[in-house]
Amino acid sequence: MDALDLLVNRRSASRLAEPAPQGEQLENILRAGLRAPDHGTLTPWQFFVIEGEGRERFSQLLEKGAVAAEQDEKAIEKARNAPFRAPLIIAVVAKCQEHPKVPKWEQEMSAGCAVMAMQMAAVAQGFNGIWRSGALTESPVVRDGLQCREQDKIVGFLYLGTPQLKASSSISVPDTTPFVVRF
Repeated sequence: MDALDLLVNRRSASRLAEPAPQGEQLENILRAGLRAPDHGTLTPWQFFVIEGEGRERFSQLLEKGAVAAEQDEKAIEKARNAPFRAPLIIAVVAKCQEHPKVPKWEQEMSAGCAVMAMQMAAVAQGFNGIWRSGALTESPVVRDGLQCREQDKIVGFLYLGTPQLKASSSISVPDTTPFVVRF
């Protein structure tokens, strides 16, 4: 798959099954994340690879976060089951620092770019995934479980695996006109 085709036809896949990327495939995904734009070479990110028994621990963490937020039973169950939507999850935390030239928002964007790069590396190797976020990224319980300091931000959870449904081979070409202003 050529890079341009990969980018202009990008789609998330929410139904994911085994196999998940492993070994060199997973290393390629993580290395792609490390190549995200990074003003000041701050490497403002940390990746938590969650698989195997780690999904059970992550399930417990998300459940505790939902309980602490006093969510209803349906939301708590959804949080508990979330890690089992895919065989592999990469939680991405923007590890921000004070810097005279690189504001916090830019470091968060850099970590977000890392998520996109990792998803594209997964697709390039025959896998797919979906970038999820939501209220639990702000949960003090979940933040503590992912070693977040006050200035850090969970930018999302990248669920990865083999798509269960084959995506349509045709995608409508978006009209860029409403989004572009020629200056």
